[in-house]
Amino acid sequence: MTLLALLRNTLLLILLGIGCNNVLARPAPFQFNQIEYDMTVTIDPVKRTLEGVSMITVERPRELQLLLDGAYEVTQAEFNDGPLGQGREQAGQPHIWNIPFHFRQKMQFLIRWHGVLDTLDTSLDHHQTLGKPIAVSGADGIFLPDGSNWYPRIAGELAKYKVKIELPPGYKGLVAGRLAEESDTDQGYHASFEFLQPAEGIDLMAGPYVIETQMYRNIKQKPVQLRTYFHPSIRDLADDYLEAVKQYLARYETQIGEYAYSEFSVVSSPTPTGFGMPTLTYLGIDVLKLPFIRHTSLGHEVLHNWWGNGIYPDYRSGNWSEGLTTFMADYAYQEDQSEEAAREMRLGWLRDFAALQPGQDQPLTAFTSRTHDASKIVGYNKAAMLFFMLRDQLGPAMFQRGLQGLWTTHRFKITPWSDLQKMFEIVSGQSLQPFFSQWLERAGAPAIAIASVANDVSDNGYELTLNLTQSEPAYQLQVPVVVETDQGPTPHRLDLQQTQQTFNLKLAGKPQAVLLDPDVRLFRRLASQEAPPILRDVMVHPATETLILSDKNDIRQLAATLAERLQRRTPKLLTDAPAFSGAPTLIIGLQTDVERWLSKQTLPPIPHTIAANGSAKVWTVARPEGATLAIVSATDAAALEALLRPLPHYGRQSYLAFDGRQVIEKGIWPMQVQRTMVE
Repeated sequence: MTLLALLRNTLLLILLGIGCNNVLARPAPFQFNQIEYDMTVTIDPVKRTLEGVSMITVERPRELQLLLDGAYEVTQAEFNDGPLGQGREQAGQPHIWNIPFHFRQKMQFLIRWHGVLDTLDTSLDHHQTLGKPIAVSGADGIFLPDGSNWYPRIAGELAKYKVKIELPPGYKGLVAGRLAEESDTDQGYHASFEFLQPAEGIDLMAGPYVIETQMYRNIKQKPVQLRTYFHPSIRDLADDYLEAVKQYLARYETQIGEYAYSEFSVVSSPTPTGFGMPTLTYLGIDVLKLPFIRHTSLGHEVLHNWWGNGIYPDYRSGNWSEGLTTFMADYAYQEDQSEEAAREMRLGWLRDFAALQPGQDQPLTAFTSRTHDASKIVGYNKAAMLFFMLRDQLGPAMFQRGLQGLWTTHRFKITPWSDLQKMFEIVSGQSLQPFFSQWLERAGAPAIAIASVANDVSDNGYELTLNLTQSEPAYQLQVPVVVETDQGPTPHRLDLQQTQQTFNLKLAGKPQAVLLDPDVRLFRRLASQEAPPILRDVMVHPATETLILSDKNDIRQLAATLAERLQRRTPKLLTDAPAFSGAPTLIIGLQTDVERWLSKQTLPPIPHTIAANGSAKVWTVARPEGATLAIVSATDAAALEALLRPLPHYGRQSYLAFDGRQVIEKGIWPMQVQRTMVE
């Protein structure tokens, strides 16, 4: 929901004539206006028609702005029994009604509208779906995202709502909230939903759904109705998903507090979407078929009912909910597996960050939602690492008490980062201002290194003098180091607050080597040997160049499309074999052309790890000047085309082998921990 809310408000800023990059300057939704929508919506999915009537009540009004997208016609618009007007001068323009401040206790707006929805395009990928929120309809489904302004809404305000949905026979629909009434007859489907807490907006989904239900009793033994709204082709997955939802609800109620709603639904989408709204998640049919989704993405979306859809981030100070959800879902599931799996995810976050160039990252206070890979690296990964480091500093028990206190006191409230800081300070009894200030307000990350080590022998054992450096300006850090001795490893945490600082460590055993942060517990810039090349290097670098090793038009077209999907922008194509620049380079071609080119460039052949099998191979090479070379080799045009959808999802990998669209081998070149030998 947080992503859809941002897209909605971005559209709002466009309508108001304000640049999209000023999105952080918009006011947060007010919390003292008491607003309620009471609407009925009638939709024909095949004809793509929508008709609606809405009564909007504002109990304690102030200056307001009422919006409706320009695709709709307004047939009635009244304001406290008086005419409101069309809110626009000509067809196609958005309807915008500016309502001045009123001293009266209540204002009511009655609006009737209708229009034709855009055609559902099932060929779009997730990034294209996110690119612009559009209200769409077709025989396979309806999706009316809040950001499309498909209903008359008061800009920038939280609101309660009641929505009645009317659909033809064979279709069922829903919005977030409690299902109050439902009927399914030969005349059609009718359902009424209510959301009686302040919400950020209304998203409507409908389709030829088969509904399955189960009951869950929450931590206080209150009933929670669980449902799947699945297309018939995947109805057999319903029970597994409902059982998984029960497990996630029980997990997060134990960790945070009581689930705030009376139901939760898993809804299938005909496009490869992945959205979380209060009381539901909306996932693509093909996504739901993947066996690992129940163990990963589903839990992430369930958790959003606490962070993001239960407590709302204040976008003016940054969106903390994605990072906290990533930490307590995606990362926590790796911790459940093993310490090594968790370390690998943390290392992945740092590898991703190492792929960013100066100017591509931003402070966490500037992150509002994922718009591209670079924003995800900051807003999801860096923020998740912040919570990991905070838990390290406070201890797991104190950290959990802070989360529980936040949920108890801020439910359904707009909450900035500063409120999280205050809550953790209250439960821990310590000032966390330096910690939050440096990780939230500064872009980038510290680069830490071992400058020198020296060993002295004393009567009581050994004394190691260790000199650490960090990049300017200095962070306040607790740097983990491990000293390897002849009696075994000894861990230490060093309080590094300056750009250069010396530490004296007394040891019982003879020191042999010093390892800097070997378990990856700090968010920092990896040294060159710590960051093996990965595909993300060529995906996010703004200067990446692409060389296509073919004269055949069909191969060149497929390769250019693949390069565009990997980089999310028009690729910079080289016209000839390069005299390599300092920028990362993406090489794409058929296997015979790639092998010939590698030999000519005196580069190593296809790595033996992936050479034996598969219709396509992808691997990275670290060039001496530091820029990454990524090579894509396919047996034929069909094998190259098969990479278009899956390959952009494997940015964290150093090498892959595909059989069609299926990954059969993948991996990351080994990381070399910063290790300094002691003489």
